[in-house]
Amino acid sequence: MSELYQKLEQRWREMVEIRRHLHKHPELSFQEKNTAKYISEYYRQLGIDVRERVGGNGVVATIKGRLPGKTVGLRADFDALPIQDEKDVEYKSTVPGVMHACGHDGHTAALLVLGKTLNEYRSQLQGTVKLIHQHAEEYAPGGAKPMIEDGCLEGVDVIFGTHLWATEKLGKILFRTGPIMAAADRFEVVIKGSGGHGAQPHKTKDAIVAGAQLITDLQQIVSRRVNPIDPAVVTVGSFVADNAFNVIADSAKLIGTVRTFNPEVRDFIETEIEQIIKGVALSVGCEYEYRFERGYPAVVNHSEETQLLIESAAEIDEVHSVEEIELQMGGEDFAYYLERVKGTFFFTGAAPENADTLYPHHHPRFDINEKALLIAAKTLASATLHYQKKHAEPGITARK
Repeated sequence: MSELYQKLEQRWREMVEIRRHLHKHPELSFQEKNTAKYISEYYRQLGIDVRERVGGNGVVATIKGRLPGKTVGLRADFDALPIQDEKDVEYKSTVPGVMHACGHDGHTAALLVLGKTLNEYRSQLQGTVKLIHQHAEEYAPGGAKPMIEDGCLEGVDVIFGTHLWATEKLGKILFRTGPIMAAADRFEVVIKGSGGHGAQPHKTKDAIVAGAQLITDLQQIVSRRVNPIDPAVVTVGSFVADNAFNVIADSAKLIGTVRTFNPEVRDFIETEIEQIIKGVALSVGCEYEYRFERGYPAVVNHSEETQLLIESAAEIDEVHSVEEIELQMGGEDFAYYLERVKGTFFFTGAAPENADTLYPHHHPRFDINEKALLIAAKTLASATLHYQKKHAEPGITARK
């Protein structure tokens, strides 16, 4: 383990170079052709078995140890976001309107170099490691599900994944047993009224008034209809009824998101939204269209694997604290992997040093502390090797 850590330390600069290259050349979800090619060629040049176009643009590299043992899956996502990069750095995005504003470039760089290093220790590896490079995490239906359907988890016994967390200090590993990230759903409502002149409201059915009432009434779902011990969010993020100043709108469109952990609450809110829409529409004489799109399920970590992660992270010199994180209402399609195999998803603190402002994920000035790449790689390596050692066949020992 100490030799492996030393190799990763020596290759930290390579992680940074890879991360900055990817940051300069981002690609949106489902469009990551060049990034996938870059990943595949990196492994191919090392003589590592690699499979391309897994479930779309996904890439899976496989390292088989000389000794028998369990198969560990390690996942990193590599898609970017439709955001203009506003940072003043030499590795600023060169693609207008597209940037890595969530750290996926760092996830990829850490896993690539970890794969390179693990490959050099095949003779001591007790089992197999699958390096799962996933496309399209940012945009539902996401890349995890089609990659699973295309066999990326075949033979995998456990899976680990991390997210660089730019709002938490460097040196922190953040975990949670059980639910950690919410199910993320989307809803869309179109209110159909009857427009007219702004000076004659009595001759219209005002879609804007109906939409405004709907937004107000939707706030009662979480505050008055969901059990307070069940976390939930209902947010309307878009309300559009574009007209001239003196025209009463005949239609209005609302788009929002629902975040839950409890599947029963998820079902309840989907139904309850429509009941409220129906009541508002009836009260003002409008019609409506309603669509609820299921996104990613909740990310639910397994207890034994999370405990192994805690113990593994605590051994790393650069990790100053291993802390339990509060429930996160953001979504992640890592959930699909954990529905199929045991594992855990954790956060690696990556707040930039000496920054006047810590910009959140999905912000035009988002950036990470690149020292976190090494911590992420070491933590994934530690969890992998500890798991394989724990589940090794009796009498099998690693040797050069």
